[in-house]
Amino acid sequence: MDFDPHLTTDQSPRNADARQDTPPSHQPGHWPGEWPGGRAPTVLQVVPTLVTGGAERGCIDMALALQAAGGTPLVASEGGPMVRELDRARITHLTLPLASKNPLTIRRNARRLTAIIREHKVDIVHARSRAPAWSAWLACRETGARYMTTFHAPYNFGSGPVGGRLKRWYNSVMARGERVIAISGFIRDHVLGNYPVDPARVRVIHRGIDRSVFAPDRVSPTRLVTLAKQWNLPDDRPVILLPGRLTRWKGQLVLIDALAKLGRKDVLALLVGSDQGRTGYREELENRIATNGLRGVVRMTDHCSDMAAAYLLSTVVVSASREPEAFGRVIVEAQAMGKPVIVSAIGAYQETVVPGETAWVVPPDDPDALARALGEALSLTPEQRDAIGARAMAFVADRYTKDRMCADTLAVYAELLQPR
Repeated sequence: MDFDPHLTTDQSPRNADARQDTPPSHQPGHWPGEWPGGRAPTVLQVVPTLVTGGAERGCIDMALALQAAGGTPLVASEGGPMVRELDRARITHLTLPLASKNPLTIRRNARRLTAIIREHKVDIVHARSRAPAWSAWLACRETGARYMTTFHAPYNFGSGPVGGRLKRWYNSVMARGERVIAISGFIRDHVLGNYPVDPARVRVIHRGIDRSVFAPDRVSPTRLVTLAKQWNLPDDRPVILLPGRLTRWKGQLVLIDALAKLGRKDVLALLVGSDQGRTGYREELENRIATNGLRGVVRMTDHCSDMAAAYLLSTVVVSASREPEAFGRVIVEAQAMGKPVIVSAIGAYQETVVPGETAWVVPPDDPDALARALGEALSLTPEQRDAIGARAMAFVADRYTKDRMCADTLAVYAELLQPR
C-alpha cells in the first residue's frame, strides 16, 4: 500500500477528520455546560450485566460524567464486578434480571422499570442492549420518560425467512430511540440501511479511551519490566502484537499464515487473549503454528491485565479481523500509545486510522497483503516510527477520548430535555 513514513509530525494527516463524511444531522451538539431550564436530569441506564465489555465501560463512564455535570445517574443491571465503581462514586445500582431474553421476564422487568422511573422521577432511559431495551421501551411508553439507545454492534438477522424477520424485529428496539447513538459511522450506516429510522434521530459518537491510562508517559518502567519478564520477551527481536479473544473472526490464523509468508525468524508475534473455552480453535492455532515452522516465532498468551504496557513493548500492533469491527478499541488504544498499526479494510477501522500515515490498511483475509505490510512496518527506522507514533497520538487525542465521548453524550441528554 501507499505509506508515507516521512511526513513530519507537525503535518496534518490527510483525511484525518474521522467525522468529515458525517452528515450534520448525525453529529451531536456541543455540551454547553448547563442544562436546559437549569434542571439537571435523572438518567437511568440499562445494561444486561456489569462484568466487562465496551457497552459496560461506556455505561460506567457516562454515569460518572453525568454525576460530574450535576445530574443524577442510575444504572440497572444483573450486576458484576464493575458495580464496585458505581459504589465508590455513590451512584445507585438497581439489580434486575436484565440479561434474560425470556419474554415473561422482559415484561416483568418492564413493570419494575416503570416503578423505578416513577419513584426516582427519571427523565431519560438510556438502553445499551436489546433485552433490557425492550423492557425500557415498554416502561417509557407507560411513563412518558424519554427513551434513547446506543447501538453497539451490527446485530445479525438470523437465518431463514421466518427466523430472519423475527431477529430483525427483536433487534429493532435499538433503533426505536428518540435518539440513537451509533458508536461509529459504520454502525450509523448499518442502522440506516436496515431499520426505518429518521436520520435526524441518529448521532455518531465514537467510543473513547481513557488518556490517563493509554498514554506512554503513564506507564512506569517497572510495569514494562514486569510484563516483559512475565512474557519472557527477548531484547533483540521486534514484537508483533495481535490483541483479541481467540475466535476465528479475529484473524489469528491470517496472521500466522502471513508470518509464514514473511519468512522471518527474528521476530516474535504474540496472540494476546483468552480462548474463553474455545479449546478447539486454540488447538487449531497451535497446529497451524507448528505446521508452518513458527513455534519460535508465534506465542499465545492469555488475557493481559496491563494492555498499556503491552502496547509499549510492541513494535507494531495488528488487527487482522475477518469480519467488520463496530469500533475496534484495540487499534485506537495502540495509536494512543504511539504505535504503528495494521488493520483490515472493513468496518470502523476505515475511520479510526489514517491510511498511509498512522496505519497500513490491508484487505481482510489476505495473508499476502498482511505479510507485505508487516515487512514495511518492521523495516521502519526509529525516526520514522517515532513520526508515525506522534501523528497517531495526535489523531486519537483529537477524536477518540473518553472526555469527548462523554461530552457528546451529555449533549444528547440535553437535546432530550427539550419539549417534544
